[in-house]
Amino acid sequence: MAVQQLSSALHAPAHPMAKPGFGKRAAPDEEPRRGRDFAHLPKREAAIAGYVDRLPEGADISIKTLAREVEGYGQCAIGTILRSLSKAGHLRRVRRQVADAEGARWVFRCFFTRTARSDAWWAAFLNGDVPQSGMADPAPVEEPETRGHDALARLGRHQPELALSALECKALADVAGEWFRRGATETQIVRAVGTLLPDVVEYPFGFVRKRLLKKMPPEPPAPVQGRYIMECTDCHAPGPPESLPGGLCRICRSEPYVADDDRLSADLVRGKADRLREAVRAYRISGPGRGGG
Repeated sequence: MAVQQLSSALHAPAHPMAKPGFGKRAAPDEEPRRGRDFAHLPKREAAIAGYVDRLPEGADISIKTLAREVEGYGQCAIGTILRSLSKAGHLRRVRRQVADAEGARWVFRCFFTRTARSDAWWAAFLNGDVPQSGMADPAPVEEPETRGHDALARLGRHQPELALSALECKALADVAGEWFRRGATETQIVRAVGTLLPDVVEYPFGFVRKRLLKKMPPEPPAPVQGRYIMECTDCHAPGPPESLPGGLCRICRSEPYVADDDRLSADLVRGKADRLREAVRAYRISGPGRGGG
């Protein structure tokens, strides 16, 4: 593609905004903008990525709008490019249910980041966690039993009369770990077990076990299952992040279906059918002469 066309892609004026609450959203914790942010991408993908990166929050980055606003790119080409950006970790399409005066409704957004992210990063982010930067997977979380064992091993430093042996710490690790599973901190465990001690603690193991069980905090309420529902970047079929590697469903990744049941889910069928109908309508409107992929 000519340099002139690429230049026009990066300088399209007055890009339209989506409806309030919709459109582009920047993912958090991006690296500072540099001249070669998208040098790892093919030329046309890099051009569109650079263009989208410079659009403001809430900009309409749907296939139709990008094809209309960026000279030299048809809807088929834009769809292919967005699919490639999704695979490279720069883009995820999501939906979220919100409630307002008009009742509950779905809001659709596209998160974009100039810093490529892994599938694990996107899954953590869309579920409300604070993910790490870059392509590295989130750091592994220490198991509650391990945290419980370590907390008990350190207990004797705060209260020497409650010092436990290695075997005793191991035996109580699961009980102490349950405190961490319920959101407690090590400081809370130490205070619950080591406050207002009797003059003599004859049997530290039994004493610590009894207090851990007696003062166990309540179970937390059931967590909200993610802030967003991810959608396939290509056909918009919804699904959990683990079923959409690269932001794409199995069909759009062109992978064979391997299962005992050959039936496809209704969401995938509807999403694919909508995409095919949209492609037919776009072809009828623009014709084969419009710039495509």
